[in-house]
Amino acid sequence: MHSARTGARSAARLGLLAGTALVLSAASAAAQLAPMSPPGAFSTPGSMPKPPTVTAPSDGGSRFHNPSAPSATVQPRREQQALPSRPANAEIPSSPAAVGAPSQPATAQPSAPAARTQPTAPPAAVAAPPAPRVEPAPRPTAAAPASDPAVSDALRQLVAGRAIERITSRKSERDAIATLYQKGRNHQPLWIASGGPSERAKAAIEFLRGVDADGLDPADYQAPNFNAASPEAIAEAELRFTATVLSYARHALNGRVHFSRVSPNIDYKLAFDENDVLNRLAGSNDVARTLASFQPQQPAYKALKAKLAEFRQQPAETGPAPIASGPVLRLTRDRNGRTLVMSDPRVPQLRERLGVKPEQNTHYNAALASAVAGFQKSRGLQPNGQLTTATIEALNGPSRQKRLDAILATMERWRWMPRDLGRTHVALNIPDYHLRVMHNGQQVWMTRVVVGKPTHATPLITETMKYITVNPIWNVPQSIIHQEIMPLYQSTDRQIFERMGLKVERRQNGEIRVFQPPGDRNALGRLRFNFPNKFLVYQHDTPERQYFAHSRRAHSHGCMRVQDPLKYAEVLLTYGAPRGNHTQASLSRMFGDEERQIDFQHHIPVHVSYQTAFVDDAGKLVFREDIYDLDKALLAQLRGAERAVADVIMERPADPNYQPTPDDAKRLQSVARGGVPNPFAVFEQLFR
Repeated sequence: MHSARTGARSAARLGLLAGTALVLSAASAAAQLAPMSPPGAFSTPGSMPKPPTVTAPSDGGSRFHNPSAPSATVQPRREQQALPSRPANAEIPSSPAAVGAPSQPATAQPSAPAARTQPTAPPAAVAAPPAPRVEPAPRPTAAAPASDPAVSDALRQLVAGRAIERITSRKSERDAIATLYQKGRNHQPLWIASGGPSERAKAAIEFLRGVDADGLDPADYQAPNFNAASPEAIAEAELRFTATVLSYARHALNGRVHFSRVSPNIDYKLAFDENDVLNRLAGSNDVARTLASFQPQQPAYKALKAKLAEFRQQPAETGPAPIASGPVLRLTRDRNGRTLVMSDPRVPQLRERLGVKPEQNTHYNAALASAVAGFQKSRGLQPNGQLTTATIEALNGPSRQKRLDAILATMERWRWMPRDLGRTHVALNIPDYHLRVMHNGQQVWMTRVVVGKPTHATPLITETMKYITVNPIWNVPQSIIHQEIMPLYQSTDRQIFERMGLKVERRQNGEIRVFQPPGDRNALGRLRFNFPNKFLVYQHDTPERQYFAHSRRAHSHGCMRVQDPLKYAEVLLTYGAPRGNHTQASLSRMFGDEERQIDFQHHIPVHVSYQTAFVDDAGKLVFREDIYDLDKALLAQLRGAERAVADVIMERPADPNYQPTPDDAKRLQSVARGGVPNPFAVFEQLFR
């Protein structure tokens, strides 16, 4: 019996050991399936552990991890989005959820402390968590596909040697091309596949065939022969097309003509990054869209582009016959005071065009001369009643070719402009004689302006308005002193300084300063709007209000006179200095004899442009006179002998402002010695 009890106890021990082994085996298997509870998984000391949190990798492949942080930031999960394709040597941006955090590789990381905002009640039963969802790893930038080794070797030799100089003469382009193929593509072609043009090349070629839609010439961007026989010829075709695409991008971003070749009175900040262009093209999944993005994207440009397409499809116009050129017709009198009437075959047509009662003769009489004078005044021409060449051109309007030229020239000038005009900005179109304040793409205010006469052209610039001057002092420019005031003083007008309210003083360095103190007679009026620039021009009030009634308002020395300066100041300060609560009334109370300055907290870009063709608010294509002949000068570059180098900068003097000549200096020295009537004589005696 004892033996039986002993056997029973042994069997029980064996069963217990077997059960224990089974439990341990199951626990081990569960431990392999479930991750270990992280530190801090207990809500309070002695409480039950919370179920571990499984965090899936972020959608972009970069995971937020900061081991030193006491708790992890809970980010809302975002839907997975495809990242834009990037060039092979470009850095892939972090996912939206990780913006502002250091980017980490998409590899396993130590577990961060679990996030919690409040204690969590323990579950009734602890179940093994589901297996973590496997996210796809972020796709690295695709490496260049392997190509014919002979072509790659030929590319290596072309890029490293001087042969590339016959492909492009621009060192910056050669350097960018070398960087792309040596470092970015390991000498693998970008445009060639299977011995011919790749799909990327075909898309680029097709796009370049249609660049006339942007006013460019497709002949400037011809594709080479991609089906050449030798590896060397194929490699050269590859590099030539890369240079061709770079030329297009430069023309689209900066213009085919550098503004310095059009006029010295233009100054825009142009920039062209060949490396960025090539990287964008190499990393693009839609090369046509990338090429199109280099063109201006402003709504005004796109509207003009659409009108260009419509204009080209329109049939030839069948309007009234143009008035022919010929001798100047005028109404004159003889020495006895009798009216001399000229006769001309254009008179009947002229009467019909101006609405003058028809007569049975061809006499250019007083009634017709009066009608011509009225038309001239409406167009801002000298209302002398004479049928001049300028009057005939105004009567006929621009020809179809001239209108097409205006569209093309304006689109070209758009390429000089900044791509980002600013959320709030001022846009002044010189030939339109209007200024507009824009905010969030909408016009919030507009006024008339007077711009520089053709001999003193207002410059084309983009600068930043930083402050407004109330009661400005006018420091008379050297050009006006020496070219206008002094000749009048020395010849006929000895009282010109007193009459204009000008003051004269000698500075410590011996220079003579001529200025006009604040006041109602001040040439700048009561307000000056300052955007520092190398041309020393600005916008300002004026006591000469009569010019705003003209349709052609080119009468200043280059600065821009504003019709309603008080309202303009109020609108600008609403955006530039909103904390000041400036109004027209509060600004008027500042008027006096002391110059004062109102600084902007938010600077406002000012764009002074020259658009002889544009689409108005009603969607109509309108044209303006080429008052400075800038259309003519630009198109002469595009169609002339220097077309191939039209985009190369022309060196201009660093200071575009008037510099007194040696003769000017001699005259001033003579004035100082009393050799000629001297407006500075009193001051010379005081300072001797």
